[in-house]
Amino acid sequence: MKRILIAEDEDVIRDFVVINLVRAGYEVVDVATGEAAMEMFEQYGGDFDIALLDVMMPGGLDGFEVCKRIRSRSDSIGIIMLSAKTQEMDKVSGLMLGADDYVTKPFSPTELVARVDAVYRRVSMAKQNNEPASQLVSGEFVLNLKSRSLTKNGKPVELTQVEFQIMEFFMGNPNIAMERSQILSHVWGENYFGDVKIVDVNIRRLRMKIEDDPSNPHHILTIWGFGYKWAD
Repeated sequence: MKRILIAEDEDVIRDFVVINLVRAGYEVVDVATGEAAMEMFEQYGGDFDIALLDVMMPGGLDGFEVCKRIRSRSDSIGIIMLSAKTQEMDKVSGLMLGADDYVTKPFSPTELVARVDAVYRRVSMAKQNNEPASQLVSGEFVLNLKSRSLTKNGKPVELTQVEFQIMEFFMGNPNIAMERSQILSHVWGENYFGDVKIVDVNIRRLRMKIEDDPSNPHHILTIWGFGYKWAD
């Protein structure tokens, strides 16, 4: 069963989301506050495929804080932020804290289910990968395609599923300039509804994890006006 945790304080929106995701085949656990979201996460032992979190919730824990806490406990869960705001910083903040995607209110049932399905496919692929062990090697980096893990000089680098897919795309195509739209289609899917800027935010987050000096990267290089390339 595909299990999703939903934290949304507006009853009408939460009911709308629950109905459509249940119809799409998801087992839904829904709550109205960040505190309740963390209680359910702990109660289920973190056994969720996706967390759908509203940014603005009453109480001491907003969606950003819940995202941060859940991500600190699991690199494999998919996290999608819901926001009524359109400010760029809301989107960037959620992604930098470990979210995989964001959906801006108002949204249609089709868009919501498509975005949730896309994240679920990435999570599911990681959990069900039973292929023989294989890896990509580039300098001090080793990307294990079975365990879906990355090491740098033998030390593990914690990646979200989105970050892993970007690294797999880069390391599988070294020294080739990739358009932002190429990366977006490969990682988020051909029918992704969101903004291509989600690529830039995830690149920024990846650089913070793998580069010795993120402000002067030597591996993930910017091709100005075009996209990025991996230098091995």
